[in-house]
Amino acid sequence: MIRVLVADDQELVRAGFRVILETEGDIEVVAEAADGEEAIRQAALVRPDVVLMDIRMPVLDGLAATERILSRPDPPTVVVLTTFDGTAYVYRALRAGAAGFLLKDAPPSRLLAAVRAAATGDSLIEPSITRRLVEQYAEPSADEGVPQRLSALTERELDVLRLLARGLSNAELAAEMVVAETTVKTHVARVLTKLGVRDRVQAVVLAYETGFVRRSGG
Repeated sequence: MIRVLVADDQELVRAGFRVILETEGDIEVVAEAADGEEAIRQAALVRPDVVLMDIRMPVLDGLAATERILSRPDPPTVVVLTTFDGTAYVYRALRAGAAGFLLKDAPPSRLLAAVRAAATGDSLIEPSITRRLVEQYAEPSADEGVPQRLSALTERELDVLRLLARGLSNAELAAEMVVAETTVKTHVARVLTKLGVRDRVQAVVLAYETGFVRRSGG
């Protein structure tokens, strides 16, 4: 059973998320929070597997709450949901360690996929948000080739990193690469180890920062 904490300042939104999530036999909403401080308290109290975190909340916003929750030992996985897809918020959430970033108007199937992915150590980033990140942080460069920080990766691992930067989950990566999902997990694990990052989202951020992923489709 995947234990979920829903943090959003709108009661109707929380109720809607609960209805969607609890129609599934493997997901349970164990707590709700109406602001960032309450989210931090509930995360410590009920020890959820996944936190669905709104960005704009009173008392303490969702990004600050995410940073504080993830700074504690053995934290839950945080998936950020918002109606606002400004790149500054996206980037800060990913840098804080959020494992996913979805718009609130995403279909229920996407929400469920994000929760399940987060619970298994995977991540899911909305492709439209990924494109905005590329445009903001990875302008086309005259430099060609692989950035020095990525030089330890094999060609296959570089391909995996490109696909990760498109926001693909492990299952979607497996379909794209025509390999088993277990093989994808091995490739992703090697990429993370070689890059010295804690998770796949941080690997994607690094791909943007180094210019490896470019608007031109690198």
